[in-house]
Amino acid sequence: MTDIILETRDLHRRFTQGGGLFAKTTTIHAVNGVSLQVRRGETFAIVGESGCGKSTLARLLLRLIDPSEGQVIYEGQDLTDLSGGQMRALRSDLQFIFQDPFSSLNPRMSVEAIIAEPLRVHTALSASERRAKVADLMKRVGLRPEMADRYPHEFSGGQRQRICIARALASGPKLLIGDEPVSALDVSVQAQIVNLLEDLKQEFGLTLVVIAHDLAVIRHMSDRIAVMYLGEVVELADTETLFTAPRHPYTQALLSAIPVPVPGAARARSTLGGDIPSPANPPSGCKFHTRCPHATDLCRSTRPVLQGEGHQIACHHHASLPSPALPITSASSRSPSAEARFALYRAATQTRTTNKETTP
Repeated sequence: MTDIILETRDLHRRFTQGGGLFAKTTTIHAVNGVSLQVRRGETFAIVGESGCGKSTLARLLLRLIDPSEGQVIYEGQDLTDLSGGQMRALRSDLQFIFQDPFSSLNPRMSVEAIIAEPLRVHTALSASERRAKVADLMKRVGLRPEMADRYPHEFSGGQRQRICIARALASGPKLLIGDEPVSALDVSVQAQIVNLLEDLKQEFGLTLVVIAHDLAVIRHMSDRIAVMYLGEVVELADTETLFTAPRHPYTQALLSAIPVPVPGAARARSTLGGDIPSPANPPSGCKFHTRCPHATDLCRSTRPVLQGEGHQIACHHHASLPSPALPITSASSRSPSAEARFALYRAATQTRTTNKETTP
């Protein structure tokens, strides 16, 4: 039996806005009935358009916010049933890397104090032991220990993200969730951080849940991918299957939008009509039917559920839809794969103590 470290069951999160004397209260359906499983030791990715509920789902997974309905199961424990004290005891196992590496760091605290804070809260280490642990963590993420007395504004974006990663690792977590952990960084620095996360995953035996917009990054580092649309998971599969044989029309449109960095190359585009519906007033039936070229009356009236074993699709007609076109058609050379590009980045950043991210 597969070892499941984290599971959600029919998870919902609704927000209300407005209200008052004359304003009408509006309900925002941010996450709507998400059920998924994360296997121990894997990198699980969540992708989708802005506003689809990815970040809200990530916060629900660690109970940074409480669900409106449903369960979050971590190693057999329902996190939604735990008290505040019980959740604090679990925080050392569950850590988060926030999207913005500057606003997530306290500007009044030194780097040593930032990284040592989880050690102070979750361990009984002495002050000298905490300093030694901070120095070790800084070296592991490619920062010089003598930088520990500096403050966040004295570092570059890539260095600040390394500080965030060191802080997340300080308590010895089993599960690490990254909400767009590289989106605010330059491309070359993104590659360094992605390679760093992969190295640390192997070294510490971590399970990673990653949210990202860059599908090349996702393809390079993830084992399985869940595609979200308007608060729901519409397709879930292992990475290679999703990229080579996407079955949901929305997934096909997402993948067809990936730019082709080859002169003269063309990509078969799957264009979508209409605008994204408002989560305050979601469509009935399949949430995607207002933009889907294959929608029928069944789609408009009945909500599809995820079907299948390894490759799951929430679409009434996925079995009868035409196969997606090849992602790239070109008379000349093909685009280098994401794996090849990140291998080049890795080769260029092996000596981390001499690269730009580790200089004062």
